[in-house]
Amino acid sequence: MPTVVTFDKVSKRFWLDRSASRTWQERFMMLARRRRHPRDAFWALRDVSFAIEQGAMVGLIGPNGSGKSTTLKLMTGILEPTHGTVEVVGRVAALLELGTGFHPEMTGRENVFLNGALFGLSHAEIRNRLDAIVAFAELDAFIDMPVKHYSSGMFVRLAFAVAVFLDPDILVVDEVLAVGDAAFQHKCLDHIARLRRNGTTIVLVTHDLNAVETMCDRVLWFDKGTIQADGPPSEVVRAYLAAVAAQDETLRAVEGPSAAQAHQRWGTGRMTIDAVDLLDEHGQVRHVFFTGEPMTIRLTYTAHEPIEAPVFGVAIHHQNGAHICGPNTFFGGLDLGRVEGSGVVEYVIPALPLLEGGYLLSASAHTRDDSEMFDYHDRLYEFRVARGQHPERYGLVTLGGAWRHGVVRAQEEEPRHA
Repeated sequence: MPTVVTFDKVSKRFWLDRSASRTWQERFMMLARRRRHPRDAFWALRDVSFAIEQGAMVGLIGPNGSGKSTTLKLMTGILEPTHGTVEVVGRVAALLELGTGFHPEMTGRENVFLNGALFGLSHAEIRNRLDAIVAFAELDAFIDMPVKHYSSGMFVRLAFAVAVFLDPDILVVDEVLAVGDAAFQHKCLDHIARLRRNGTTIVLVTHDLNAVETMCDRVLWFDKGTIQADGPPSEVVRAYLAAVAAQDETLRAVEGPSAAQAHQRWGTGRMTIDAVDLLDEHGQVRHVFFTGEPMTIRLTYTAHEPIEAPVFGVAIHHQNGAHICGPNTFFGGLDLGRVEGSGVVEYVIPALPLLEGGYLLSASAHTRDDSEMFDYHDRLYEFRVARGQHPERYGLVTLGGAWRHGVVRAQEEEPRHA
């Protein structure tokens, strides 16, 4: 297929003016002294090169400020590159910032004609599309109202309908669909799929990685103004999630565990839990794990006097409050006998069944009959589970089951007796 978008060693620089936060008095004094305000250069993109073929659907992913939106604005001609060249072949319709290209004092109908004219369509061509645009946007009763009175949802519905019904060769979408409600988002995604089948080239910026994997042919991962990866959606998304997990791990290691609050820890103190560590398969302390990988929960304790047959347990809660599990040594058949001094108890999970999300860990030491709580740490330890390569997306845990397929054979009909 022919190439319709080409970025060749593109860089984009913005100037950051340090004087923006100064008062008028300070600015006046600076001008009086003829001193120039210092400015810093910010490179939103650095030496970016890629090409997009006609009919492809390409997703751009990455953290905020990584250069995704700047790339789209260069693609649509809103911005010009500082260095390098951008070539685009065909008519481009863009859904960037909410309300771009709309005049607030004009009605929805007038804005449809205005946008169509800017897109190069004649009055008759726009009129032929008007009914479909209004119906798709579900604004029949409000199309003659000034758009300054529209809600954000009404705004995005009309903007999307105008963009997709003007027959663009290239459709550029920047996260704006997140403004609409769930029903309209599904409607938009269905229409984007139809445009894709009809050969429209689509470039999508979104933080919805599931949508990227299911809809796109290819993904570009941006970070700090450069492309970190360019390839099949599943591979690039996995690499991006691994990088996010590594960064999260570094931040948590620097911050350390949450400080124990008085109301989150209690017990008689005859035995104390001195440390709770989450270990990977190599015995390294981690705070971010992937679904399906091994995890060991290590409790380091001190029995300040001889304790007969204590029970150690853990509990895992999802960050939304749901209690996931609560295993302990008694349930697991481990009899510790009489203990005194320091020791270690470990709960080994061969394959972590938790799905993507944030979790809180509790730890406890108590008597077998629950008559005495020696030490209880109530949801003091935070950790995250990243998706990794596991295919499941919904819920809190994976059951690890397997699907089978069979054929239902019709049973012979029993003879009827008179």
